[in-house]
Amino acid sequence: MNTIPVNVKFLHDVWKEHELAYATEFSAGVDLRACIDTQELEIGPGQKAAIPAGIAIEILEPSVAAYVFSRSGLGTKEGLTVSQGVGVIDPDYRGEIKVSLLNTSGEVRRIKRGQRIAQMVLMPVFQGLIQPVEDLGSTDRGSGGFGSTGKI
Repeated sequence: MNTIPVNVKFLHDVWKEHELAYATEFSAGVDLRACIDTQELEIGPGQKAAIPAGIAIEILEPSVAAYVFSRSGLGTKEGLTVSQGVGVIDPDYRGEIKVSLLNTSGEVRRIKRGQRIAQMVLMPVFQGLIQPVEDLGSTDRGSGGFGSTGKI
């Protein structure tokens, strides 16, 4: 497994009770926890909540960003997913990471203090060299969008 150095500043007491570590030897993501001051937080059906993760990071490789993904069990079993699909933590961001969870279920869901709520994955990024042109190259697909390549 490839590694890069990441400085982590712990901002909440939850991290005194839990370690920020990969769950298994080959885990792609490290779990983020609900760093709330109450014992529990309710999220109603169709509602969102921005939950502090209690950490700020400094990725020491400028070509790497952190991405916040839903935890598969929380999304599948409870209907709690990262509200924007994926959260992007730019390598130059130094503020607290927050996880916006969306309750896609039809029931009130409860998040407990210290609960694992999302996973953070480090991945390489590329900035495009923006080149304005009058025309783009042609392809067989062209401008065909949603569903244009068929269903099966």
